[in-house]
Amino acid sequence: MGDEIILIGPSGAGKSTQGKLLARTLCLPQCSMDDLRWDYYREIGFDEEKQREITEKEGLGAVLRYWKPFEAHAVERLLAEHHDCVIDFGAGHSVFEADDLFARVQKALMPYPNVVLLLPSPDLDESVRVLLKRRPDLPPGVNEHFVRYHCNHDLAKIVIYTAGQKPKETRDCILKAVADKAGAA
Repeated sequence: MGDEIILIGPSGAGKSTQGKLLARTLCLPQCSMDDLRWDYYREIGFDEEKQREITEKEGLGAVLRYWKPFEAHAVERLLAEHHDCVIDFGAGHSVFEADDLFARVQKALMPYPNVVLLLPSPDLDESVRVLLKRRPDLPPGVNEHFVRYHCNHDLAKIVIYTAGQKPKETRDCILKAVADKAGAA
């Protein structure tokens, strides 16, 4: 592992924005899971028609469950292929209810010291309220699950709270935390 910074967190937490800012500042490539995931999903049998059928019959919640094995595979593939870059995960790529899928992602992230969880606030209720305002388009409970469920918290090696900060201030907090962690090692 090299200079990777891996950003995880709920939808609307600022992962993509921070990925761009950090990559520019560090002169590293940015690697966004949202840009790569569909190709990785198809490698192990993702079927758009099946997704459409699930959506029509069971709704978005069922689609999110359908994606889970594909998301775990995508994390493993992205980390195997991309080095010395800033990586921003899609919100679901760090939250797994199935223990086996979570263990796979946890194992894949283990060697990386800079797994950064972005949340608006240390108060989870406040984080949920802020993110609901940022992403009112999400079905009820989705982002709350991403905030409260243990996975993001268990995977993170650094947590950055963004409330009241401009994007460049958050970027600077991330860079300081990464430098402090490297200095302590």
